[in-house]
This record gives sequence, structure tokens and C-alpha cells, in this order.
Amino acid sequence: MSRAGSAWKAILAGMAGAFTSPSFSLFCDLTSAWVCATGRRTICGMVAVMDPASRAAHDAYHRLVREGAWSLEAVWEATLGLVVAVVADGPITVLLDDTLLHRPGRHVHGAGSYRDAVRSTRQRVVYARGLNLMVLAVRVNPPWGGMPIAIPVGVRLHHKGGATLPELAAQLVVQLAERLPARSFILCADGAYATLAGQDLPRTTVVSRMRRDAALYTAAPPRTGKRGRPRTRGDRLPTPAQLATKVRRRDWTDATIEWRGRTQTKMIWATDVLWYGVCPTAMVRLVIVRDPDDHEPDDFFFTTDPDMNPAEVVSIYAGRWAIEVTYRDVKQIVHGQEPQTWKGQGPERAAALAFWLHAATWLWYLTISGDQPAFTTQPWNPDKRTPSFADAIAELRRTLWRSRISAPSHNGQLTPEMTTLLVEALAAAA
Repeated sequence: MSRAGSAWKAILAGMAGAFTSPSFSLFCDLTSAWVCATGRRTICGMVAVMDPASRAAHDAYHRLVREGAWSLEAVWEATLGLVVAVVADGPITVLLDDTLLHRPGRHVHGAGSYRDAVRSTRQRVVYARGLNLMVLAVRVNPPWGGMPIAIPVGVRLHHKGGATLPELAAQLVVQLAERLPARSFILCADGAYATLAGQDLPRTTVVSRMRRDAALYTAAPPRTGKRGRPRTRGDRLPTPAQLATKVRRRDWTDATIEWRGRTQTKMIWATDVLWYGVCPTAMVRLVIVRDPDDHEPDDFFFTTDPDMNPAEVVSIYAGRWAIEVTYRDVKQIVHGQEPQTWKGQGPERAAALAFWLHAATWLWYLTISGDQPAFTTQPWNPDKRTPSFADAIAELRRTLWRSRISAPSHNGQLTPEMTTLLVEALAAAA
């Protein structure tokens, strides 16, 4: 077996502890077929590209997803162990956000009507039916440079009437801290999760976006010794947008920041404030970012670590875009919205497996590629310098097909069985 094939089998073997022996065999068949499938990624569509000589009955794979004897949390715990192995020492940067996987069926368990962030605008809100998922991902800087990668390490389904999205987010972060007791974390999320700054998450620094009209205060004054309740906040400050207009030109600092895999020069000004409505017990560092060319409006970010470099705060938040790329890849390349399962744990498990497949593919590609990965450059994009997830899963698909087609070969001679298998593979890829 080739080094690439062995690396994929090693990743699958790392998940064995989450399954019984029969369910693990089905899991390996299903995930490998998910990679190789080129049509709709329904479970039956995946079964169609499996080896007819070794695959089980199609309903066994439906039962595996819907009610199989395996633990999704154990799968994520094992995946986290593999991800940490490719992360540098020091604080681990984690990205957190929610997304909507479209599942329009009326009887899909766990589905509901939610705002579709992709199709909504400031003037018009569009709602769609589907699974609202909270996703936690580890940011990994690939050895070949370019834009960082967001590798999922946890997915939770949001049920209407249950825990809120910020509560689910806090649960995922606390669980992450329990699984990695020796590590600290930098949590980056958009402004919808700024309230996590006041949750006292273990060993976690929060970096997020601040509202332009946030109510800010100075630190609470010292106790006077007089009777009565002491003050919990100081004097009212201008809003972030008002503060930005009052900063003098000489007080801005030019800083080079990492902006989605590239470097840019921005003007930065920072100060410590009390955002009482979000984090009432501790000061946060407000970072205002201005475009030197004045083409873009000012941005406002904050961190709960007052010692963090302001340029680092901006670079960390700019890297949050990697999780949006992950959502696009899971929906458009992994086709995570297509498995047809409606009942029980099926919808949540199928969605989580799509994110797991994204993580496993990147882990495999990072293992076999090194700092000089091979990928195909198309005529319409000759300046491409770094691989995308599409390149990674295409290379994995080649590895799996090559292993499957060459396995029946003996002394380089084509047998009728091998010819039939090759024809079926080519037909499925058309």
C-alpha cells in the first residue's frame, strides 16, 4: 500500500474507539465512498461506488447514520487529538460560528426555519428550513503558507426552544478545555458571540467584533468607604464610532497585519475600556482599525487580554474567514446537505459526518503533502500558488481509486474482474 493510502487508513483507525467493530467497518466504507462519489451524496449514491464484493446491504449504512452503535462525541475527541498534533505550541486559536444546512423536508428531525445569512441583506431577511449547526474549528497555518485552514473539531445542533447559540458555543469551548487541560486558547468569533467575553471560559482569551454603538465606560472607581453599594463602572465614554472620530492623526499607529493569507498595512489605535453590557467585571482592549486609503469604514475589535498586541488582535480576527471557507467547502464540495436521512439522530449525525470528512481530508493532506504540495493549476487560474480543499479531496479521491483498482492486479496483468472494476470507476467519475 502507498504512503498516502496508509495515511488515510491511519486516520480512520484513529476513530475506531468510537465504534463497535461492525459499525466501524460500515463507517470506513461509508466515509471512503463519500470521498469517491461524484453524483449526489445520498447514502445510496455512496453505496453505488463501493466495492460490490465487500459492501454490506444498503440499509445497514442508513441504520449506521440513524441509530448505529457509535458516539459522535468520541469521534470528535479522537479528531481533536489528530488536529493538536499539527498545531504549533502555545495558545490554540479556535474559530466559532453557526451555519445553516438546508434540509427542506417537513419531517426532518431537528430542522427548523432560520435566517439564511447567505441570501439575506440589510434590507431583506430571507428564511430557509434546515439544520442550524454550531461549529467549533481549530485554526491551522499550513506549512505552504497562504490563508489559514479551519479544521472542525466539534458540531452541535441547535434546537428551537433549547439552549441558545451562545450557550451551545460556551458548552463547546468548555468541553474543548476539558479535553486539553494543558493548553490555553484564543477564541475568535463574530460580534454575535461577543457575550462569551463575560462567560469566564477556562483558559480562554476572546477576540471578537465590538458594536459601533457599544456603551463603554471607564474602570470602576475604588471604594470610598462610605455606606451603600460601590460603583461597578466608571464614567460613560463615547461610543467606538465617536472615539474613532476624536483620535488625532499622530496617535494612529501604522501596522502590518495578516489579512486572509496576505499582509496589509492598516492604521490602528487601541485603548482599554469597560464594556459593561458584555463583560461587566473586567476591562477589554478596544482596537480601532482604519484603512490608510480611506476606502473602507473603520472596524472595531476587542480582546479580553489587555496585553495582546493590537495588530495581533486584527490578524486573529481576519483569520476568522477560514471558517466561512469551511462552510462553503462542506456545502459545495463535500455536499453535506445531500444525505437523505430524516429520523432520530440521522440528520445531526449526517451533518456532523460531513464536517468530520472535511477535517479528515485536511489532516490527511497535511500529513502527505509537506511544505510543497502538488496540485493542479487550471488555465483560467495560472497564478494559483496554494492548494484549496478541492485539491486536497481530489488527491484523496485519486489515492482511494488507485488503491481500489490496483488491488486485484497480479504481476501487472489485467484480469476480467479488474477491467470491470476500472470501467465502473470511470463510469462513476463521468
